[in-house]
Amino acid sequence: MRYFIQLLCILSIFSCADSKDKPEEELSAKAKRIHESVITIDTHDDINVKNFTDSVNYTQRLETQVNLPKMTEGGLDVAWLIVYTGQDSLNAAGYQRAEENAMAKFEAIHRLCEEIAPDQIGLALSSEDVRNLHKAGKKVAMIGVENAYPMGVDLANIEKYQKLGARYVSLSHNGHSQFSDSNTGEADSVWLYNGLSDLGKNAVNELNRVGIMIDVSHPSKEAMIQMISLSKAPIIASHSSARALCDHSRNLDDEQLLLLKENGGVVQTVAFSSYLNTEKDNAHSAYMKDLYRQVADSLGLSWYERSQFRSLTKEQQGEFMENYPKVMAMGKELAARRKDVPKAVNVSDFVDHIDYMVDLIGIDHVGISSDFDGGGGIEGWSDASETLNVTTELVKRGYSEEDIAKLWGENLLRVLDEVQAVSREMALN
Repeated sequence: MRYFIQLLCILSIFSCADSKDKPEEELSAKAKRIHESVITIDTHDDINVKNFTDSVNYTQRLETQVNLPKMTEGGLDVAWLIVYTGQDSLNAAGYQRAEENAMAKFEAIHRLCEEIAPDQIGLALSSEDVRNLHKAGKKVAMIGVENAYPMGVDLANIEKYQKLGARYVSLSHNGHSQFSDSNTGEADSVWLYNGLSDLGKNAVNELNRVGIMIDVSHPSKEAMIQMISLSKAPIIASHSSARALCDHSRNLDDEQLLLLKENGGVVQTVAFSSYLNTEKDNAHSAYMKDLYRQVADSLGLSWYERSQFRSLTKEQQGEFMENYPKVMAMGKELAARRKDVPKAVNVSDFVDHIDYMVDLIGIDHVGISSDFDGGGGIEGWSDASETLNVTTELVKRGYSEEDIAKLWGENLLRVLDEVQAVSREMALN
């Protein structure tokens, strides 16, 4: 009898252990099922044209955070590839140099989709294109323009960019453009227009007319308020988080978020460490900066901080873009073996921002972005291959499959549809 009781106790212990493990297994399986059933869209991924050649391109598992193998591994369906141009002088020479850079990036994206890997990825211009390409088993590229500076002062360039595939445009970046003040004006309280220039106000109407979403992630708060008041269509913040949780000028405060909701737009929460948790980011970044410098020194490479990029020569910028992913990857590999590394900003911190914004403005107005290959990436979502981890955290927090589908892309596609509907209506008037 005593033996029988002992056996029952042993069995009950194993039963308890199984019951503890089972929920985790169920959660993982549920997350994977949901992740595979929804369309996952990342609205901000920077590119380097050197990775769009016959010999080096996104069909290979490069050191870039985004490429086709990593998208496949992580179940990332849609990547918005970015035509980014840094801010320079507001004159004809500056606009000309910037346009050359922008055209090279447009050409690179088209080359990937039309020449290098048309069997693996297609360029989408509408939500219907996204769904059709996804149904066909292909990855999807879309194009966002980060900084309208290369357009110069000719508003006809807005339609030109639309015909090249641009489906969202930011009127400024880090520095005031000819169209709009930038969020960076907060640092010194120097503004050019106190919002939008007259050219920028006209650009809002033209962006509505041609069906391009207006991106407010980089312009100043006053510029955003003016854009919302002028726009006939919803707007987006392609890569910003909640300022209430992290006081950075690149994030949106509660007033801005509520205006975005009223406008019908969407804020794409960004997995950028310093926009998520300042304290953790500062401690971890200081440690990693020193480590990256050590790695670069050991390889005999010149190393620059991202904040120095605008001050570098063209040659140095090219060197930086080539060496940055290599040094970053080696630094992270070294850090993974050490025990003294301060905790990094992670997927939980990221979803804290999603939670906050969903509570404030509703599930229909929040989305997801990474800013990969432009400084983005956090522990747990350091590149496209780890995309499932975001869905897993959302499942842990109790989000339904319908909610997760909205966050991962349906909200963004809804805004794109509405923007393009406004364009069609304007064409009839």
